[in-house]
Amino acid sequence: MRSRPRPGAVTATVLTAVLAVAGLAGTAAAAPDGPVAAGITVPRVDGMRDGWINGVDVSTVLSLEESGVTFKDDEGREADLFAVLADHGVNWVRVRVWNEPFLSTDATKGYGAGNVDAARATEIGRRATAAGMRVLVNFHYADFWAHPGQQPSPRAWRGLALPDREQALYDYTAQTLRTMRDAGVDVGMVQVGNETTNGQVAGESGWDRTAGLFQAGSRAVRDTLGPDVKVAVHFTNPDRAGQYAAVARELDRRGVDYDVFLSSYYAFWHGSLANLTAVLDQVATTYDKEVAVAETSWAYTLEDGDGYPNSVRTAPTQYAASVQGQALAVRDVMQAVADVSGGRGLGTFYWEPAWLPVGPPDQVEASWDLWQQHGSGWATTYSQEFYDPDGRLPEGEWADDFGGSGWDNQALFAFDGTPLESLRVYEYARTGSVAPRQLDAVQRPRVTVVDGEAVTLPAEVEVGYTDGTSETQQVTWQGDGAWIGGPGSYVFTGVTSGGHPAAVDVVVLSDATSGTNLVRNPGFEAGAASWTGTGTGYTIGRAEDPYEGTRSTHFYSANPFAFTIGQTVTDVPPGEYRLSAKVQGGNAGATDTMRIEAQSGISTVTADFRLDGYLAWQTPQTAPISVGADRQVTVSAQLNLSGGAWGTIDDVQLVAVEPAVEADTAPLAALVAEADGVRRDAFTADSLAALDAALARAAFVLGSPTPHQATVDGAVAALRGALDGLVAAPTPAPTPTTPVPSPTGTAAPAPTAGPDGAASPRVTLSAATARAGDRLTVTVAGVPGAQAEVGIASTYRRLAVADLVDGGATLTVTVPTDLPTGLHHVQVRDARGDVLAQAPLTVTAAGALAVTGAGVLLPLGAGVVLLAAGAAFVAVRRRASA
Repeated sequence: MRSRPRPGAVTATVLTAVLAVAGLAGTAAAAPDGPVAAGITVPRVDGMRDGWINGVDVSTVLSLEESGVTFKDDEGREADLFAVLADHGVNWVRVRVWNEPFLSTDATKGYGAGNVDAARATEIGRRATAAGMRVLVNFHYADFWAHPGQQPSPRAWRGLALPDREQALYDYTAQTLRTMRDAGVDVGMVQVGNETTNGQVAGESGWDRTAGLFQAGSRAVRDTLGPDVKVAVHFTNPDRAGQYAAVARELDRRGVDYDVFLSSYYAFWHGSLANLTAVLDQVATTYDKEVAVAETSWAYTLEDGDGYPNSVRTAPTQYAASVQGQALAVRDVMQAVADVSGGRGLGTFYWEPAWLPVGPPDQVEASWDLWQQHGSGWATTYSQEFYDPDGRLPEGEWADDFGGSGWDNQALFAFDGTPLESLRVYEYARTGSVAPRQLDAVQRPRVTVVDGEAVTLPAEVEVGYTDGTSETQQVTWQGDGAWIGGPGSYVFTGVTSGGHPAAVDVVVLSDATSGTNLVRNPGFEAGAASWTGTGTGYTIGRAEDPYEGTRSTHFYSANPFAFTIGQTVTDVPPGEYRLSAKVQGGNAGATDTMRIEAQSGISTVTADFRLDGYLAWQTPQTAPISVGADRQVTVSAQLNLSGGAWGTIDDVQLVAVEPAVEADTAPLAALVAEADGVRRDAFTADSLAALDAALARAAFVLGSPTPHQATVDGAVAALRGALDGLVAAPTPAPTPTTPVPSPTGTAAPAPTAGPDGAASPRVTLSAATARAGDRLTVTVAGVPGAQAEVGIASTYRRLAVADLVDGGATLTVTVPTDLPTGLHHVQVRDARGDVLAQAPLTVTAAGALAVTGAGVLLPLGAGVVLLAAGAAFVAVRRRASA
C-alpha cells in the first residue's frame, strides 16, 4: 500500500518537515510564510497576486434569513453571515439580479432561489460592502434562472425589436447600478449575462443579434460606474474542445468591450484542471483579458439536510465527499486560475456556500411552506409561469422540480450554520496547512453496465487521509454479481486490506436503443447535417469503421487533440430521456477523457467510455435526464485524447425512458422475518450455512436502492429454498463456547439456548461499523429476565441497562470516544455478568468517514449483519447556475 499525494496536494512528510523546521509542529498557528497546523491539509497556492479574489455567491441569503436560518461563528455563537465570511478570508461577494422574479399578477409571490430582483440584490451588496467586501453584480437578463439552453427574455421585453431590446437592456443595467451606487455598494465588477454559452442572452441567439446586447450592457457599466469597474462576460463548459476559443473570437470580431472572461468550473462535470488553465490562458493571452472562475463547488457529504434531493447524490471520484475533499477541490481551482500566465488570473467565486436547509428532512411539510413563502428553495410553484409562460403544458403537469435546496451538502457550513473548516481554505491557501494523518474517506467506485453484461467489481480502492495523502488498498467484496437479475441500482460492500469498510455502486442499465430516437442524423449517414463540431482531429460523416450503415464520426491525430460534436434536439415532449452511443477505437492515454453528455435546462448527465480496440464496440449510456417546458436537449460527445488515439462514434440515440416499475420486496422481507425466528440450535451446521448465504443475498437486495423484480424473485427463491432445506440436528447440542473477557477479566461462556427450548438470546446492531462517538441502535431478543446489560468488549465496559419486554428491547448507545479503532463486540449480559449474545462492531476514529456516503446496516437474520448502503444513484446536475 504505497502512499501518494492526493490531487493537488503535497505529501504530509514534506509539510510536517516544514512545520518542524519552523518550530510549529503540533501548534495551532504559524508565521505568515509557512504552513499552519490545522484539521485539514491545504497546500499553498502559488501565484496569488495582490488583489486576488476569494469570492462567494450568497444570493439566497435574504430568503434564508426570512425563513429562520441562522449562521454561527467558529465558537458556535450566532453571527452575521457576511461577518463570518470576511473573518475567513472572503473578500468578494457575487450577487445575481433577475428582472422580475415574481408572479406577474402578484408581486408578493416570488419564483424562489432568493427572489433576487434589483432591490434585494442591492441590499445584499450593501451588507457585503459594510463587511469590507467588494461586489460582483451578475445580471441574468431574465426573470429567473438563465443558463445554457435557457436564456429567456424578461417578460417586460417580449415582443421588442432588437434595437429596442438593446436599449431596454442598457436602461435596466444602468438604473440598477445607479441604485447600488447611491446605496453605497462597492461594485468592483459587473457580469453581462449568466453562462451565455453559444452567445445566447436576453431571449436572443446568434452572435449577429446578441453582440449588440452584450455591448449595450458593457456601455451601461462604463457610463454609470466609470472605467475602474471591470466588465465581465460569463460562459461554461470549458471541457468542450475549442468552445472558449470560438466564443472569445466572436466577441473580438464584433468589438464587444469587456475586461474579464469568466468561467464556471465544477469538477463533477467540466473536465480536468489542466484543461481549465489551458483554455483560460488561451483567451487571456490571445486577447489580453483577465480571467476568473465565477462558479465552483464541491460536496462535503452525501447526506441530505432538508428532504429535497441533493444535486450531487452519488460518491464523486476526483475528491472525497468530505471537508478535506471539499477544501482540496476549492484549492485546486484556485491554483488552476493562478497558473494562467502573465498574472491574468484574478481568483474564484464559490457558488452558494450558505444555501442551508430551512428545516430537517423529517419536517419537509413545514419547510415547504417556508420555501413557498420566502423563496428559500430552488424554485416555488409560482415559477411555473416562468418555465411555461404560454401554458403549453397540460393542466396539472409541472415544468420543473420545485422545493428546497439541492445544494446544502455543498455548503461551506454544516446544516446548523456552523462554519466547516473548509471555509478556511482561503486563509490556508496563503501559507498552506497540514493536518495529522487520519482516515478521511474510502473511495466509493461506481460500475455501470448494460443488462446482460458481466459485473466486474474493482480489485482496489483509494483510501484518503487528512494529511492530503492516499493509498491504494485491495478490497474483498461480499456478494455475487450473479444475484443481479435485471436493470436497477445495487450496492456491494466489502472490506479493504487495511480493515476499512468499502462500498461500490453498481448500475445496470436497460437497452437505451429501444424506442423512438429523437437525434437527427444519428448515424452521420447525411454527413455533418444537424451536427456541429469544434476542435481538431475528427471528421463527421466519414466512410470508415461505422457501427452500422456506411458512415460515422471518425477521429485520429498523431498529436494530442480534443474535439466536441453535438446538436440541440428541439420539441422534445416533457419526460425522462437517456442518451447512448456506439464507440470503438484504441491508443487512448491513461489520462484521456471521453464522454457523452445530455443537457436540458439546469440538468446535465454524462457517461464516460473507453477505447478497447478495433471494433470492440462500447455502449455508453447516461442516467435519465428530465426535460421540462423548454422542450430541448443538447447532446454531445466530448473527447480529449493523446496523440495516436483513434476511433469512431456512431448511432447516437436519445430515447424516452419507460417509467421504472418498483419491485415488490414485501415477500422477501417476510421470509427474512421467518428466517430470523429459526431456532438455530435445532438444525445442522451445513443447512444453517445455506440459510445464512440466502440471508446475505436477501440483505443485498433489500439494501439496494432500486433492485429489479427478477433480482428480488431470485432472492426469494433462494431464501425459500434454504428455509425448506433446513435439516434437523440429530441430537440437541450446546452452542460452542467462545471465551470472552468478563467484567472481572475471566472468560465468560458464549450464549446458549434456554432450558425451555426457546430461541437463543441474540443482539443485532444498526451498523456494523461506526466512529468513536457515534450513536448506535442495539436490538436484543430472546433474553431471559427483566433486565439485561449492554456493553462493549474487548476490554469490557457497560454502555446501558435494558428493561426487557418479552425478552427483547431496543436502545440507543454511544460508542465511547476513547475506544481504540479496530474490531470490538457489543455484548448483552445477565445480572451475573455472563455473556448471553454478542455482535461484531468495527470502530473507526472519531470524525473519520469510513465509507463515503455509506448507508445503515440491516439487522437481518440470526446475527447476520450486512452493510446495506442506499445512496440514490442519479448522476444528474440539478443545479441552477447563477
